[in-house]
Amino acid sequence: LPQLLQRLSQATGCERVVDVGAGQGHLSRFLSFGLGLSVTAVESDARLAGLAQRFDQELLRELHKTGGTGHGGHPQRRPLTPRAPRHVPGRLDPAAPWGELLLPPNPPELGPAAQNPLGGPGGSEDGGLHACGDLSPALLRHFARSPAVAAMASVGCCYMKVSVAPQPPGCPSPGYPLSATVAALPGHQLSYRAREAACHALEEFEGRLRRGSAHLRAHCYRATLESIICGAHPGKRHLGVQVGRKAHTLSFPQYARLGLPQAGLDPAGVPLDSGAVGAMLEQQHKVVAFCTLGQLLAPVVETLVLLDRLLYLREQGFHCALVPLFNPLFSPRNVALVAARTPLDTVLAGLDWDSEEGDSS
Repeated sequence: LPQLLQRLSQATGCERVVDVGAGQGHLSRFLSFGLGLSVTAVESDARLAGLAQRFDQELLRELHKTGGTGHGGHPQRRPLTPRAPRHVPGRLDPAAPWGELLLPPNPPELGPAAQNPLGGPGGSEDGGLHACGDLSPALLRHFARSPAVAAMASVGCCYMKVSVAPQPPGCPSPGYPLSATVAALPGHQLSYRAREAACHALEEFEGRLRRGSAHLRAHCYRATLESIICGAHPGKRHLGVQVGRKAHTLSFPQYARLGLPQAGLDPAGVPLDSGAVGAMLEQQHKVVAFCTLGQLLAPVVETLVLLDRLLYLREQGFHCALVPLFNPLFSPRNVALVAARTPLDTVLAGLDWDSEEGDSS
């Protein structure tokens, strides 16, 4: 991704980048310190923004110690630029005009330093974007109506959280479908289950199947826990219960005691060692088979979502492309939607996505 953004900067003559949903600022830090770009990092979670600023300061101290290289003066590495990203607290307002797209973070008022980085009073005159999550559709719309933004790169994820048509009255426009082309296709609708499956890592799952990995146990645990939750409260579905990355190392009672409170249920009131629970846990092979079918269809769903976004931008007259940036074994969300107001031939020519496989961004 840094290589792609550097090429976009060179092709458009724009050295200002806005990283929306910057998290701990790893990408922003690489672009500013490593490539010398002027970066504004926008993040709504104050805790993550604080961590990002702390990491920036640690890197600045390291640069001071090493005389500005940050890597002990290694002759084959590009010297780092002692320019930290500018951090702005804020959330994106999907319905706002392009010059007023930021909302307060959570929920204190924004000060003067948090003025819109894309334009308007105190803002930059041009810029570039990258985004992920349900943030992506809103950013695509902002990009389409923001004449100050030269280009953008967006990496999608969390498709199950994207709003879909039809939306209740008064709600923002749906995040899927965006394009008139896909909206006109019969049967284009995507269920929550289909969109959730599209977020999984097919390559990693295949490896677990071949090894008979204990990680597969977590799928049965999750299905059993959802059955228990829905049995107690039929309306509680798709709650996104998160027990932890090592859930497969737990017994099911341990797993359920961590997950039930997240659904508002008291584990003490649920018989976790009943015959019914045991019978569900014995169906692990069927659960894994079902998950495998979902994994096989997942790339089709993700492709439809990404093509919908690309077609939306093409309908607005932009030059755009879907670019695989690195090996999906490194990260399953490896496809970036790139768009610009000028042709992308020089940006995409000879782009070696394998060269970024080990990149921390």
